[in-house]
Amino acid sequence: MPRAPLAFLLFLASLSLPAGALYSASSPVIQLNPSNFKSKVLNSNGVVLVEFFAPWCGHCQALTPIWEKAATVLKGVATVAALDADAHKSLAQEYGIRGFPTIKVFAPGKLPVDYQGARDVKPIAEFALQQVKALLKDRLDGKSSSSSSERSEPSASIELTSQNFDEEVIKSKDLWVVEFFAPWCGHCKKLAPEWKKAANNLKGKVKLGHVNCDEEKSLMSRFNVQGFPTILVFGADKNSPFPYEGARAASAIESFALEQLETNASPPQVSELSSPDVMEEKCSTAAICLVAFLPDILDSKAEGRNRYLDLLLSVAEKFKKSPYSYVWAAAGKQPDLEQQVGVGGYGYPALVALNVKKLAYAPLRSAFELNQIIDFVKEAGQGGKGNLPIDKAPSIVQTQPWDGKDGEVIEEDEFSLEDLMGDDSVLKDEL
Repeated sequence: MPRAPLAFLLFLASLSLPAGALYSASSPVIQLNPSNFKSKVLNSNGVVLVEFFAPWCGHCQALTPIWEKAATVLKGVATVAALDADAHKSLAQEYGIRGFPTIKVFAPGKLPVDYQGARDVKPIAEFALQQVKALLKDRLDGKSSSSSSERSEPSASIELTSQNFDEEVIKSKDLWVVEFFAPWCGHCKKLAPEWKKAANNLKGKVKLGHVNCDEEKSLMSRFNVQGFPTILVFGADKNSPFPYEGARAASAIESFALEQLETNASPPQVSELSSPDVMEEKCSTAAICLVAFLPDILDSKAEGRNRYLDLLLSVAEKFKKSPYSYVWAAAGKQPDLEQQVGVGGYGYPALVALNVKKLAYAPLRSAFELNQIIDFVKEAGQGGKGNLPIDKAPSIVQTQPWDGKDGEVIEEDEFSLEDLMGDDSVLKDEL
């Protein structure tokens, strides 16, 4: 019986080989997969050369002995690894792999770069050494390697996880802009400083957050995130976020967010300061908390009080783009606050601009009228003049909220003079 040609036998054998069979278990080349890619490549402290290959690719098969020799030559100097892009298509797509073999070089804190030189041991080793020298130079110059850890540095962008996402975002009344990123993503690394800058500049106006999709697969799936970075806007309808598709510069993100803030802004509110919770919600984080002290309901009646509240709503509407809040209290209802800001001695209504964090306030010294209050708020927003200190955070007491009605005069029981003087019949008898 004639024997089959050797080439044909090798072809048949190749059909039964496992996907990553270009490199055996004993190969000096580290074999990568989605489970170890982060630890072996992204979190490596040194230079890593990665070949993205397909087992059926003839050029990849030709490169295999060269790549193994390069791994041996560079042992202890740089890591040489390989990823079966045919078996792990999604990971290869994340790095834009479109042909085989593709060689990328990863160094700490830098974007991966393509190797485009000759596919021979010497030029590959020389290119690796160039990357190692560049890494050493950066370290000698005191440059720290930036990585995904920079996300944990102080920033106004809030780290979101499956544990806190609903509480922070979905249940929030605030406008949220959320970046879904992956630590290894080059575009995400480019965006990181711009995102941080935008978050800090928008603090107190729009909330920015970030989701690490390497660790939060459930959130990635929940919001159908298919590429990185993906930026979603959670406006009035938190269950229907929409994508931000503008430029990835801080200025563009800020402009867009402020436009959305105006579009999604809730109607301005003037809340009654009837509990410590109102003080915490409205004044603790506001850049300026405008506190109005209105006359007793018996003095102004409901009609007069509503005129004051309408006036304050007009001011709130005028400054709705600013991170200000507006509260009011009836005369004498919050004695500690009144005492600390010097209200009461010159009558009601009165108005102060309060900054709880800085423990400072400024009183309105002009008439309680629209134009004068608008000028006062403008001046307060620019830093104000003559700000005064308060001793401590005001103590707010729980009070019964106004029911919207006129006040009632409490009538005391009638009594007669005889009731006051007592029964004097006994005295007459004695006389």
